[in-house]
Amino acid sequence: MTTALLTGTPSTFFKGSPLIQCITNEITCESMANALLYVNSKPIMADDIREFPELFKQIDGVLLNLGQFSVAREEQISQASHYAKEHGKPTVIDSVGVSVSPLRRKLVIELLKNEPEVVKGNTSELRHLVGLASLGRGVDGHESDQEKEALLELGKALGQLQKKYPKTTFLATGKVDLIVVEGSLILLENGVPELDQLTGTGDVVGAIIASLLAQGETIQDSTVGAVSYFNRCGERAKEKCEEPIGLESFKYHLYNELSTLYQRNDWWTSIKGVRYES
Repeated sequence: MTTALLTGTPSTFFKGSPLIQCITNEITCESMANALLYVNSKPIMADDIREFPELFKQIDGVLLNLGQFSVAREEQISQASHYAKEHGKPTVIDSVGVSVSPLRRKLVIELLKNEPEVVKGNTSELRHLVGLASLGRGVDGHESDQEKEALLELGKALGQLQKKYPKTTFLATGKVDLIVVEGSLILLENGVPELDQLTGTGDVVGAIIASLLAQGETIQDSTVGAVSYFNRCGERAKEKCEEPIGLESFKYHLYNELSTLYQRNDWWTSIKGVRYES
């Protein structure tokens, strides 16, 4: 582990019980809600804008996921982002499918004006966000975007975007996860390929980030910690599976690890990564 990757004490992670407002897609709604419960958080999936004035006085953090896009959902996400800024609630934007159409990219750019703590997506999605070429389609990333040169190119472009929105950290997920935080670049290398074969794993990471932010962890620790924790759960789940690995078996062990690994006081010692200073 590179100690500079985490600035605080990871033993404090998931000790609170924050209420996390999630606007997300129906496909991963249950997985995300369960994942939050597994890490000692409370989810609420309320998307009726009529409730927002009172709701945002009660919640502790916000996750806004673009996965299920529509006119109504765009309005819900926009209003939620506005209320989150007004009430000072830490916010994670998951730019799912930003490469699908200019509509989603335009929305993410608008949401950046409300200074969310984190904007995430897979490497291909964030390449589209910053205007770099990518072979990724829909919500899927492409392996060419995971090459070292491509990651550094993306990191540089996100660094330029961060100069315009300095309060926002950017997370690009993939085989190697890339984080641009406070002008520095962090590359994380934990995880297993099976995580990419399950629906909603990226959504779950976004929810865990929101949970840590809501518990008062720093943006860097929340982002590095959430990504690394989930990837470590994947690594441990794979170790418990028999060959050939059945994905249902892997999923079973993954979510068991999610609900128990944080109770160990040494899980963070296996974080693999490097930080490049600007």
